[in-house]
Amino acid sequence: MTEQRIEINVLSSLSQIDATTWDACAAPEASDGGRPADPFTTHRFLKALEDSGSVGRGTGWQPQYLTAELGGQVIAVAPLYAKSHSQGEYIFDHNWAHAYERAGGRYYPKLQMAVPFTPATGRRLLTRPGLGAIGKSALVQGAVQLAAENRLSSLHITFCTQDEAEAGQAMGLMHRTSQQFHWHNRGYADFGCFLAGLSSRKRKNIRKERSAAQGFGGRIRTLTGDQIEPHHWDAFWRFYQDTGARKWGTPYLTRDFFDCAQDTLRDDIALVLAERGGEYIAGALNFIGRDALFGRYWGCTEDHPCLHFELCYYQAIDFAIDHGLARVEAGAQGEHKLARGYMPAVTHSLHWVADEGFRDAIGQYLEAERQAVDHDIEVLTAYGPFRKTMSED
Repeated sequence: MTEQRIEINVLSSLSQIDATTWDACAAPEASDGGRPADPFTTHRFLKALEDSGSVGRGTGWQPQYLTAELGGQVIAVAPLYAKSHSQGEYIFDHNWAHAYERAGGRYYPKLQMAVPFTPATGRRLLTRPGLGAIGKSALVQGAVQLAAENRLSSLHITFCTQDEAEAGQAMGLMHRTSQQFHWHNRGYADFGCFLAGLSSRKRKNIRKERSAAQGFGGRIRTLTGDQIEPHHWDAFWRFYQDTGARKWGTPYLTRDFFDCAQDTLRDDIALVLAERGGEYIAGALNFIGRDALFGRYWGCTEDHPCLHFELCYYQAIDFAIDHGLARVEAGAQGEHKLARGYMPAVTHSLHWVADEGFRDAIGQYLEAERQAVDHDIEVLTAYGPFRKTMSED
């Protein structure tokens, strides 16, 4: 019997593959009509980034989506981009780039297998059920070959799952760990049950923060699906611009992205808005997964005590409890989340570097970094807000 070969293709646009074919690999768990594990690798989310001009020409994120075909069927896909900078990734390699270029190399462009502007863990090597091993191998080999043939410095697979990290390591990629803060639902009936598990001091502090935030003189609403209307995005765009200008200089997403979100993503979204005197003054944007809520963006036009904590963290916990979600991922960084019940969690990435000497140096760095991350997580966990003994109440 003749062995069938896997064919790797590079697509410059998601318009070159239909949503059903892509999502059969990206979100097979949603074939029952339920939600995907997360919406970020779905055709609709990535296409919204593309259609809105948030990725593509002039952004430094040039789509190079990979597909793997076997016997005429697409068995695996991956969100892949050629990058001309390291912005919007949240797994920072700026020091690598500087060192590489000081040594006379050209670090950019590089390849990034990731969801742009989205520090949320999820599958990156997207395969049809039952074809995981062969599909992952084909995608990794295809991405490395694409980088090597185009004399690119490196390939980076960021915020992948632990299983993918282990598989990638076995294929010769370098493994990197980092840290975020996630809230875990321990079967709480309501927010009060969550508070009951905290030490007395932390419990009182959260109650004080919620009281201060909710006393801003207006009301807070969480909208999803058809509850979200176009004018809500007008308000949120103002918030997003303010935060983006302060954090990144220029917002990553275009205004058109939020129009695309209204058209194709509003069922994936939980939009928290604070309204006072008929005006929206602050908001937080979350995406809803099958078992998790993913906090993404926040902004405001007025400053009020603790309103950021309320909209971004406590409202997210309320939503997760009400909808039976297992966790809340509140985005990158932020040790201030620890006191609010968000505990440290490991995140994973994989890296391939073309230059052997540079690869060895990075490998040594990553080993030391992993030990530091493990130590930080151990220390931070010990300082968590949960009661250690009943006497702490």
